[in-house]
Amino acid sequence: MSSTSTAGKRLVIRNVAVFDGISDQVTENCDVVISGATITAVSTSPVGDEPGVETTEIDGRGKFLMPGMSDAHVHLMGNANNYLDFVMGPTGLLFANTISEAKRMLHRGFTSVRDMGGDTAPVKTVIDRGDFEGPRIFPSQAMISQTSGHGDFAFVYETPYEFGGGPSRTDSIGFTRTADGVERVLTAVREQLRKGASQIKLTIGGGAASMYDPLYTLQFTPDEMRAAVQAAEDYGTYVATHVYTVPGITRAIEAGVRSIEHGHLADEATVALIGEKGIWLSMQPFAEDDHHYPDPDRAGKNTQICNGTSDVYGWAKKHGVKTAFGTDLLLEPESAARQSVMAARLGEFYSNVEALTMLTSGNASLFEMAGERNPYGSARLGVIAEGAWADLLIFDGNPVQDISVIADPEKNLELIVKGGSIVKNTL
Repeated sequence: MSSTSTAGKRLVIRNVAVFDGISDQVTENCDVVISGATITAVSTSPVGDEPGVETTEIDGRGKFLMPGMSDAHVHLMGNANNYLDFVMGPTGLLFANTISEAKRMLHRGFTSVRDMGGDTAPVKTVIDRGDFEGPRIFPSQAMISQTSGHGDFAFVYETPYEFGGGPSRTDSIGFTRTADGVERVLTAVREQLRKGASQIKLTIGGGAASMYDPLYTLQFTPDEMRAAVQAAEDYGTYVATHVYTVPGITRAIEAGVRSIEHGHLADEATVALIGEKGIWLSMQPFAEDDHHYPDPDRAGKNTQICNGTSDVYGWAKKHGVKTAFGTDLLLEPESAARQSVMAARLGEFYSNVEALTMLTSGNASLFEMAGERNPYGSARLGVIAEGAWADLLIFDGNPVQDISVIADPEKNLELIVKGGSIVKNTL
């Protein structure tokens, strides 16, 4: 079904079992009341009518209601387009594909996402305006990379900026921004803030998808990183860094970075340090088959990264690290639906309640670290509570008992409400 607006109206969802995103209990026989875009009541007693107010009622039939899910590390543009699209596709098609994928992501039950690389602020604008369906977006805008770094997708024959070259294709469409030296890094950070970034993304170590940088590489000098952190803090927000290795994570922590993206090659001492410093670890429950690479070098890097997943999750739990869930699916649009499978895969490393909490209020706490840059800060995300955004889901099945329920949203996800508007209803 297409989205049905309830703005300025009243929506009552009756007889549901509520997981509120915070506690480890599911409360049976609840009524949830929505007025406009926010939740106004969660009651274990039947809620009465409100005379003179147009009300829509939905019988939840005792099914499982929870907050909308979130993904702390998406690339909406990267999810929606493949490598050839990036290199050769018309710019208009890139954005059209991105808007289409945003709708599919919302229909998988992801009502909020933190985009970690791509020109998604304009997509956010048209979604927030109600022109298109999609999740709430916390955009990072272009991921900032050094020359030869993880975000450098220029061809080897192209001349770097410093020597008078023009932007690479991915720089020109706002997916990446290559910058070398403190002054250029400052300009790149400020450019993303000018374009609407909620937070800043730096790539400070090697990655599987990139062509020029082995995993061991250190990218950006300490001075360059500190400059980025200062520029972000001056705007009331923070820097998140793509990095896998111990030396890279250590350098990021020393520079004042507040969110480590990935970290799969960390050791226990480094994970403990992340926890001690109160820094976020934005992890992905990678399995080798989530991404496919055309050459042995990148496939080998992918294997090495995936092999670290279980250990890092275990150490993060042991040392009380603030851990967020993300997917980081990229350049394989046919695999975008694995987002739901990866969310359910959290159950291999956490209890079902811990996993669901991470997918809701946990990720929301990371998103809120954007401070004054938080575009949705007038209400809480990721919880079912009075005053929170009315972003909620009803599943046919109980994910607290069997988290695999969330892996098949087409079959099991029966109601999606975002900002008080009904996106899907098959109850």
